[in-house]
Amino acid sequence: MTLHILDAGLYTLVVDFGRSASRSLGVPVGGAADRYALAMGNALVGNPPGEAALEVTLHGPTLQADCDLACVVYGAPFEMTAACRPLETGKTFTLHAGEELHIGGTPEGMRAYLCVRGGLGGRVVLGSRSGLVPLAAGTELPCRPGAIHHRFFRPPLAWNQYPRTLRVVDGPQLDWFTAESFFAGDFTVTRESNRMGLRLQGDPLLVPAHELLSVPVCPEAVQVTSNGQAIILGVDGQTIGGYPKIAQVISADVDKLAQLRPGDRIQWEQVTLDEAGRIYRQKLAELAEWITRLRAAEVFGGGN
Repeated sequence: MTLHILDAGLYTLVVDFGRSASRSLGVPVGGAADRYALAMGNALVGNPPGEAALEVTLHGPTLQADCDLACVVYGAPFEMTAACRPLETGKTFTLHAGEELHIGGTPEGMRAYLCVRGGLGGRVVLGSRSGLVPLAAGTELPCRPGAIHHRFFRPPLAWNQYPRTLRVVDGPQLDWFTAESFFAGDFTVTRESNRMGLRLQGDPLLVPAHELLSVPVCPEAVQVTSNGQAIILGVDGQTIGGYPKIAQVISADVDKLAQLRPGDRIQWEQVTLDEAGRIYRQKLAELAEWITRLRAAEVFGGGN
């Protein structure tokens, strides 16, 4: 069975949880930029958290299947219709054979995930189906037929807090800079941002005349370029870098980065490593609880 891409939208990718075991080879993690949204979408249709799905960005694709599909779109509140009936982000639906699913734009946030029961098929590279380039019109994706009753879980609008607050721990080169000028600064996401990194615009930081050899870098590292502006590395970011790292976004806030769009203002909140660990464990526990509840609801609700 096949899902046909009639119109690819702005930037549509097949994603799962990426290639975290291949960074030693110089391969970026890739995969879903918002793993929480992917995991919750998959849970709603009865899939494992990291099952392959479509990541849509700002303006989604037009799709058609040659069989019934059990679907949900989870994440930013994209406008959607199928066979002239309106659909809602976070609410499951059956896309009937031959119907066209139109995913439009979103008034807030940046990304959402079209999850299909059974996941999307495709080539596996280094243990992942995550695409390296956006899909084009005419692409055909293997899928499994299915149907589903309406199930709903409202996505938490973590990106709907203004200004957006990102919690960070100190970076290894924080002492190169005047910390107050960074943590109290006002930064805006620029239009040059993408999955490789978010480019920020703010009052330039004074960059000391130190030499720094290229060293391994982690996703979500906050680097300061030679012109004093900051970049937050994304899921497609490089594995080695030579810019000083002033801070590191904590793991619990990584998914927020996926929903930041050009023009959004951000502020920083310093936390300790112990606090970052506690916050991350709490987020994982909450996610696991919701996934367990959705699985139980599927079992006792009949699943279809």
